[in-house]
Amino acid sequence: MIRNHLKTAWRNIWKSRFFSALNIGGLTISLAVGMLILAWVQDELSYDRFHDKAADTYKLDLWGGTGSSRQIWEATVAPIGPMAKDQLPEVVDQVRVTSAGSTFSLFEYQDKAFGNENVVFADPSFFTVFDFPLLYGDKNRPFANDQSVVITASTAKKYFGNEDPLGKVIVADSKTPLTVSGVLADFPSNTSLGCDMIVPIDYHFRHELTQNHVDLTTNFTYFNYDTYLLLEPGTSLTALSKKLYDIHISQKPDDTDADYLPQPIAETHLYRADGTENGMGTVRIFTAIAILILIIGCINYVNLSTARSMLRAQEVSIRKVIGANKRNLFLQFFIETALVFIVSAALAIVLMQGLMPAFNDLSGKDLRIDFSDDHFWLVFGSSTLGTLLLSSIYPSILLSSFAPIAAMKGKISSAAGNVLFRKALVIIQFVISITLITGTILITQQLDYMRKKDLGYDKEQVFGFWMRDMASHYDAVKTELLRQPGVEEVTRSLGNILWLGQITGSAEWDGKEPGSTFILRPVAVDHDFLSFYRMSLVAGKNFTGSPSDSTHFILNETAIKEAGIEDPIGKRFRVWDTEGTIIGVVKDFHFASMKQEISPAIFVYAPDRANLMQVRTTADNATQAIKAAEIAFKKYNGKYPFDFNFMDETFNYLYAGEIQQASLFNYFSLIAILISCLGLLGLTTFTAYLRTKEIGIRKVLGASMASIVRLLSADFLKLVLIAVMISAPIAWWLMNRWLQDFAYRIDTEWWMFAVAGLAAVAIALLTVSWQAIRAAIANPVDSLRDE
Repeated sequence: MIRNHLKTAWRNIWKSRFFSALNIGGLTISLAVGMLILAWVQDELSYDRFHDKAADTYKLDLWGGTGSSRQIWEATVAPIGPMAKDQLPEVVDQVRVTSAGSTFSLFEYQDKAFGNENVVFADPSFFTVFDFPLLYGDKNRPFANDQSVVITASTAKKYFGNEDPLGKVIVADSKTPLTVSGVLADFPSNTSLGCDMIVPIDYHFRHELTQNHVDLTTNFTYFNYDTYLLLEPGTSLTALSKKLYDIHISQKPDDTDADYLPQPIAETHLYRADGTENGMGTVRIFTAIAILILIIGCINYVNLSTARSMLRAQEVSIRKVIGANKRNLFLQFFIETALVFIVSAALAIVLMQGLMPAFNDLSGKDLRIDFSDDHFWLVFGSSTLGTLLLSSIYPSILLSSFAPIAAMKGKISSAAGNVLFRKALVIIQFVISITLITGTILITQQLDYMRKKDLGYDKEQVFGFWMRDMASHYDAVKTELLRQPGVEEVTRSLGNILWLGQITGSAEWDGKEPGSTFILRPVAVDHDFLSFYRMSLVAGKNFTGSPSDSTHFILNETAIKEAGIEDPIGKRFRVWDTEGTIIGVVKDFHFASMKQEISPAIFVYAPDRANLMQVRTTADNATQAIKAAEIAFKKYNGKYPFDFNFMDETFNYLYAGEIQQASLFNYFSLIAILISCLGLLGLTTFTAYLRTKEIGIRKVLGASMASIVRLLSADFLKLVLIAVMISAPIAWWLMNRWLQDFAYRIDTEWWMFAVAGLAAVAIALLTVSWQAIRAAIANPVDSLRDE
């Protein structure tokens, strides 16, 4: 019986090759693209969930500041983890991780030299709390001493080739020997803890004590450490936060607002520590898009199957007359659908393989199809099965339910319910497509707005690099660079103006409320920093470079407003241990993503701490300026790599996620409209086929080609126009929710919806008109000679 059903199904598919190709093509594209998006979603949801102890591992963040300056600090002080482990029974273990930053810049092994490695300092417990496979070495004793290093497999390959890496000595910065004591498997892409090298955190503490005379193991001032706690199952996080606060206050009583926020490690990628979303909204949107694209493919199949049902009515009737029951007929049509899906699923896997490299480039991922992964088959199988059931049940029920007598008399062709159902499905398809097109327009406009918005400074043609040993020769180097063609200005600072990473709550002024903490973003600069970036002062004056500037401060407008300082020029202000006066107020400028509101910032004149040189050049002579900077750098830094970044590149990096989303949305919209148009093409072709004789008669009676095209196109274009009206409020609501993530954003305007609607109408018109014109220019003799 099954064999007979399969033969019959294959014959019907082959007999209607054009419609079968449309069905298979639409389903293949839907399945392939839907699965690619779901793979992206799964990767986002899987971040740091693969650790066996992930359910009981928490990252410590904390609230800092009071009033409007209150914000989340993603780093903690170094002592809080060990103290929590020693004093709190619910804390099983702790791990601290911090970037090595500029501690190491050059790594040498024999005659090989490397730079720009991603190096972190970490506790030995890193290897027991987290489940990163150690290929060589002992995870219970990963470091032999504080000058050991654990490296990744790819790093070992780069340094030592096929040699045994254990015991090899890498020399850091030409003076610090680091002995390889372990090799880790390369970090997976779905972790926030990846690096190239791990050095014991004890080396970092010893280095800071020796070089800077700061004992960080007891210091509650420097918030530079990611701290992870492994807790006993069932630990109350509220009670834990209170105990951590008590420990902190016992060591630094003036930090009255240091409220700790333990966050599950599995949530750190998509949520902030306070529970607000930080990427989860995008995951939901992409999940919805994947489902909607699969639904569009289903709608195509249902539409074409139900439309062609009247052509198969007599076949069904004859089968019923000779004894076929409803169950057998349902099975017959279900198997036919299943056969289409098997072919589509096989082609979808091939298409996924072909599209994966391009998809990875667009999404910034490193996804792969692993056919040995049970999870892949679970997701693929459930998606395919769900789409199959959604597509097959209604057509199978419809086709198996025809009354034989009515069908034989040809009385089912005008079934209103069937026609209305197909029209509703076409409208749904185009509502989805138009909503995606609108989203694409709005996201593109928001990105364009961020690129063109006045940031409060001029970042064009500026590149920067860390000076290292060149810093003590800054004035001589600056003088030499200014002689080079294309070098217009030179300055220096402690941090990049696009992202002021340093943060402090140590600020005092007259009139400050007792017990309050004011969070500031400080940046050490040279006297010409503000003029270099064309920043505007709204009050006071700039630094002059005189020694007295060491006790002068320039604050931004937000800092003055939130501190409540009236007539600030000349007022007392203290940052850290430096007592001074406010000499200027700079106009607010964006020093973080536009998802965040501008927060308080302060410029401190401290050129000796400013190790980032910035050079403004011209577009025509940028190459010569970079080469001159590299020569100067190498003169004082020898083998150290010269690494520079243009401000434009750094700015784009801040919005890399949004740029990727915009690219993906463009393609998703294109695919959605393509699949919808495949279905529309099939329905138009079928309608033209059913009305072949009517068209022939109309032509004989003098109807023009234009009137016939209008006849065949009008009904479908009405459906698209209805979809435009339905999609507008849906797109408005969804896009306004997306824009809520941005503190600085565009307004949704009517023309965005109009452009999306016109684009959909134009594409639909081209699709319908192509088939309508074919029908209109056909010879009427061919359609009427059998009458």
